[in-house]
Amino acid sequence: MRPFWHIARRMLIRRGMLISALLLAFISAAGLGIGLLSLGPMLEQILHPETGHGLRAMAEEANAAGGFWHIPDGIVGMLPADRFNGVLLLIVVIWCLTILGATANFLHQYLSQTLATITIADVRRDLFDHVLRLPLSRVAGQGSSEYTARIIRDTAGLEAGFIGLLGKSVAQISKGVAALVVAVIFDWKIVVVACLVAPILAVTLRKIAKRIRRGSRGSLAAQQDLLRLAGERIQGLRAVKTSTAEQTAAEQFDEANARVVHNELRMRTAKAMSSPIMETLAIFVLGSLALLAANSILSGSLPFERFLLSVGALAVAGASFRPLANIVNDISAASAPAKRILDVLGESTEPDGSTPLSRHEGLLELRSVSFAYPGAATPSVRDVSLTVRFGEHVAVVGPNGSGKTTLLSLVPRLLVPTSGEVLIDGQDIADARLTDLRRQIAVVTQEPFIMRGTIAENIAFGVPDASDADIREAAKASCAAGFIESLPNGYQSVIAEHGATLSGGQRQRLAIARALLRSPSILILDEATSQVDSESEAAIAEAIRGVSDCTVLVIAHRLTTVLECSRIVVMDEGAVVDCASHDDLLARCSLYERLIRTQLVAVES
Repeated sequence: MRPFWHIARRMLIRRGMLISALLLAFISAAGLGIGLLSLGPMLEQILHPETGHGLRAMAEEANAAGGFWHIPDGIVGMLPADRFNGVLLLIVVIWCLTILGATANFLHQYLSQTLATITIADVRRDLFDHVLRLPLSRVAGQGSSEYTARIIRDTAGLEAGFIGLLGKSVAQISKGVAALVVAVIFDWKIVVVACLVAPILAVTLRKIAKRIRRGSRGSLAAQQDLLRLAGERIQGLRAVKTSTAEQTAAEQFDEANARVVHNELRMRTAKAMSSPIMETLAIFVLGSLALLAANSILSGSLPFERFLLSVGALAVAGASFRPLANIVNDISAASAPAKRILDVLGESTEPDGSTPLSRHEGLLELRSVSFAYPGAATPSVRDVSLTVRFGEHVAVVGPNGSGKTTLLSLVPRLLVPTSGEVLIDGQDIADARLTDLRRQIAVVTQEPFIMRGTIAENIAFGVPDASDADIREAAKASCAAGFIESLPNGYQSVIAEHGATLSGGQRQRLAIARALLRSPSILILDEATSQVDSESEAAIAEAIRGVSDCTVLVIAHRLTTVLECSRIVVMDEGAVVDCASHDDLLARCSLYERLIRTQLVAVES
């Protein structure tokens, strides 16, 4: 339960709202307690028509007895002497207290749920912000569905625990305590017997809660797998259909869904047992109380009406405490998502330097850099040294898996070298501020990121202060303006999720427009023109060629793209095999010559 309480402390940030909610719960409970106490004089007047007294006579007798309570004489004089009027007054008082208690209870629930919702929103925001700052290799290794499940599903489970803790439990406990206090006032001996069962209830509920926590952890993990599988299959629906793999996908979903059901049913017995156990114990307690009361009533030591009032107050207390079993279940189930949330928040974010980094205008240097993915047998990049002058266009080619993308991912520090240094104008980027580094770098990948929103929003993503003119200029430079302006709403046309309403080439041109809008000093193109037609590719190449104040690093399988670069870096098995112009490489590099024959020319043709 410790993870749950650790996060629950966040509600203390809004102390005013928390204190107000608690006070309102106590006001509601106080109204209940006063209403129960008022039943005593009412019953005495009704059950004893000959010896009973009116409210005024009762108050005078109470003052004459000199007990703990003293009723002011002014109030005594206002009380009705007639017994019927006294009962009527008490009923009116109970009505007023009921309205007051209901209002206080409504406000308590309103503030409690508001506080729980706002706190969960804070947790969700912090969790999302933290995931954004995690190392890319960590997120890629774990899978995006895992973090999505924790941000959405786990916080929802935690919110149910918060509402149970602050809303339901406080209201029920305060009412139960108020009724218990009234029962003590009427007859403390009966209450002592009733409270003897409390340790038994505590031990029982603790064992049930432990079983529920275990089932909740397994259920969340299974639901995460189900979310991942469903997301992958639906996102890749085109491949599922063209592969006639609907049946396979359905069977895989059924297996994952069965695991969810299995773990959910693990909590079934514990949840189903809690209420019957509470009810059974309550029957035994009431039976014991009845025996005790019968003996006291027969011996004349306990007036019958006080027995009724005490048992009635205990019944109200029991009814208030009864839902606590389900509330404990909710809080116990929320402990598992709380632990999963804290696990993510405890992961180390990518390191950030403190040294300012000026805009690149000199040399980009990689000095003996190597990188190995966690758990990999061999490094993806091995002892690479490379120097690129500002404004130079350099292509990186090589067989699949040769480390091209990994190498260029070291420049914006998406990956951190396991050894070696990456320097911009002589400054190690490991010491530089990430914002200073990445604001001057633009990256376009083979699978561009396109979000649901307007075309203008997609192009301006990351540049919130971009003007309409800037957006249009970037679209024109990337050869995207033609198809954008042909749409009914132009730049305000809404794109479907993942850009599903656009062709592959259109998505890539939008991504290139976004990159050019940033006015980067370093532009990285990772197969950025692989899905555009030859005419668009030529236009884009012309636009990139005209960017003179920018270093361009290109990973390409198209010969025309490679030929646009002044130098070509050839990689194989993570190492640089050669680096020269196209003509020089053809003359001396057998690997490059083979790539021209097998990959570059084949794709171009």
